Amino acid sequence: MSEKNKPSLKNIDILFLSVFGSGFFPWAPGTFGTLVTMPFLFALGTLGAPFFLYIPFLVISTAGACFVTDFTQRKYKLHDPSWIVIDESLGVATTWLFLQNHSVLHYTIIFALFRFFDIVKIWPASYFDKKVHHGAGTILDDIISGLFAGFVYLVINALGVI
Repeated sequence: MSEKNKPSLKNIDILFLSVFGSGFFPWAPGTFGTLVTMPFLFALGTLGAPFFLYIPFLVISTAGACFVTDFTQRKYKLHDPSWIVIDESLGVATTWLFLQNHSVLHYTIIFALFRFFDIVKIWPASYFDKKVHHGAGTILDDIISGLFAGFVYLVINALGVI
């Protein structure tokens, strides 16, 4: 990629997709993008609003992220670059919807579960990651990983493990 065509935080699409530049962290940008999202989720959790009220925002944000990701990947001739971390933010936010307790321990558990499922990519997440080349593939594998993490969280919470 030429220097002229290099992604810049001056562009709103890059700012959005990199979650305000956190995706350009030099080590483990996906983990860092997830970590940057956690304080926002914690703050939302303290508001006490029913979680179902956040679902429309998450759905609209996910759809928008799919289109912006596709546009930007085409613009820069990329596929799922590591600096795109909006997928991690949306994925962990999906897991957050399952949260039953707003203690730091439970936030730590959903963080760890999401990162595990995001890295392992159990089918159908692996299908979206490898086979869907539209921006939706970049985003939806993390949404699916977030759902897996949320379901596992519910199971371990119901079993009284945490």
